Amino acid sequence: MSDAAGEAPLIFLVAGEASGDAIGARLMVALKELTGGEVRFAGVGGEHMRSAGLQSLFPMRELSIMGLFEILPHVPNLLRRIRQTETAARRMAAGVVVTIDSPDFCFRVAKRLQGSGIPVVHYVAPQVWAWRSGRARKIAKFLDHLLLLFPFEEKYFERTGLATTFVGHPLAEETINVADGAAFRRHHDIQADETVLAVMPGSRFSEISRHLPIFGATVNALAARQALRCAVIPALPALRREIAAAAENWNVRVVIVDGSESEVKFAAMAASDGALTSSGTATLELAIAGVPMVVAYRANPVTVAVARRIVQVPHIALANIVAGRRVAPEFLQQECAPSRLAPALENILLDATVRHDQIECFRAVSRQLGIGGTAPSELAAQAVIAVARGTSPNREGRK
Repeated sequence: MSDAAGEAPLIFLVAGEASGDAIGARLMVALKELTGGEVRFAGVGGEHMRSAGLQSLFPMRELSIMGLFEILPHVPNLLRRIRQTETAARRMAAGVVVTIDSPDFCFRVAKRLQGSGIPVVHYVAPQVWAWRSGRARKIAKFLDHLLLLFPFEEKYFERTGLATTFVGHPLAEETINVADGAAFRRHHDIQADETVLAVMPGSRFSEISRHLPIFGATVNALAARQALRCAVIPALPALRREIAAAAENWNVRVVIVDGSESEVKFAAMAASDGALTSSGTATLELAIAGVPMVVAYRANPVTVAVARRIVQVPHIALANIVAGRRVAPEFLQQECAPSRLAPALENILLDATVRHDQIECFRAVSRQLGIGGTAPSELAAQAVIAVARGTSPNREGRK
């Protein structure tokens, strides 16, 4: 695979945030392996992509801005970076442009590349299955191929004419399902027969400030019923102080570990008999780890009122969405209360039938995410190379 000048083909990648940077780095490694190193890279990325051999056009952190009011002062610079990225892809005669997540930035670059003759592949589909389903037809106008994380996403794009490949979730390339829970227990002096609950209140300060009082009261209710002796909390370093202060009043032993270290977090999950978690990627991580869970979430009432008008899915937990049914109980807003959470958790901790049902369903969820099969980055690399060559990628990708 080479370009007209006899050089290795140029893959132009664009990532705008940390998660996309990690996905991009794995994709770059897979592309090198698939081409025997006969490939060149350019574009925008962070630390992981730079380690894989990318010289970023500008620091990726300029794109990692959250919130309407926070982003307003940066709009002129963002517009300049969009133009710069498009211009660089054209000037370098990229064989293919791969944009990764960050649709606000990436889709603007893709639109500007229309008519350039450079195909654009986007990795991580926007969640049209959750809200604004009309976006599927809109993005089909300026993308050439879309790489999907979830098997159910294809049906949302098949009518648009946009080619898709289901590659699997990036979590399939983590070490979640092989984490050593027994070693974690030994390291923290937790007895083998001691019941352990993983408590995962969220990764944002607003989430833990809402959830921790409720989760703490729930833990204490379980302790009073003699159903729990130990709680494990994977905490991001920036939130550790607040979490530790809240947990001082819990009537069980509390082990707080570094939630930013994947191996430590996954080992904590593997050591747990059950979990009380907020919604989000954590539900997928727990499903892959085979940990029965109860999902709880409280948000600003105004946010919830708006969400209920536009969100189209029957569940909030990604694990339940992938499973296609409410495997893990969900308690939202006013239902997110110790009086509801404690009995549900006692159920998954003590009832063998309930535990078995969740664990078996989560095994199926894990298979759907790509656990135990071809790595998502490898399937993504195959699709990217096919697009660069002008051939048709395997639409199904993962069987």
